[in-house]
Amino acid sequence: MALKGKTAVITGSNSGIGLGIAWELARAGADVVLNSFTDRDEDHAIAETIAEETGVTARYIQADMSKGDDARALIEKAGACDILVNNAGIQHVAPIPEFPVEKWDAIIAINLTSAFHTTAAALPKMRAAGWGRVVNIASAHGLTASPYKSAYIAAKHGIVGLTKTTALETAEEPITANAICPGYVLTPLVEAQIPDTMKEYGMDRETVIREVMLTRQPSKQFATVEQMGGTCVFLCSDAAAQVTGTTISVDGGWTAL
Repeated sequence: MALKGKTAVITGSNSGIGLGIAWELARAGADVVLNSFTDRDEDHAIAETIAEETGVTARYIQADMSKGDDARALIEKAGACDILVNNAGIQHVAPIPEFPVEKWDAIIAINLTSAFHTTAAALPKMRAAGWGRVVNIASAHGLTASPYKSAYIAAKHGIVGLTKTTALETAEEPITANAICPGYVLTPLVEAQIPDTMKEYGMDRETVIREVMLTRQPSKQFATVEQMGGTCVFLCSDAAAQVTGTTISVDGGWTAL
């Protein structure tokens, strides 16, 4: 329970990587604030389940990360913010000449600009508390590129740059900023894509995972949301007090190629 007494705010955390991180931070003793743009009973129920099973305080706060005011208000509503995990993100795939402008704007707003707003609101709280951790969820696509994902790749490269600047601005304080760069992670969204991909290629599950979905991931294994959470817990621990301004790839060797 190394993080007992700390409050973690995780954006985009009612499913997938964000939820996996929330669970692992809670298991490490941190109180957690979950977030997404919806405000459903099931969103609040997730927070209640985390609280019941881990003994921490867990809350759900609705905020639309495409809106800067909402992003900043999330931090204010949270009250404390010792740990900030910027995870919210969306994707769209299209060639640059055909890429819808509204999709570009939305991806940049949610995947990149929201992290600026939440960080700007959180740093004063961390400074007042005398301790802080900023963990930005970037991507292997924050370090390399693929065709047809211009907005996502631009945003994730931007997240890596924002992480470095945040680290430099807090370098002499007990605050760190780092980015986790996942490869393909087995989330419910990815799991749901497997049957359709099997039909499209006429392959069994194992073959379509190895030869199609994980073609760029040398380990030929998905990372898990629990591994994302564990990496985040490490970055928030005392063991990582001098780890700042860097990226940690959890990508099965993708960026080693």
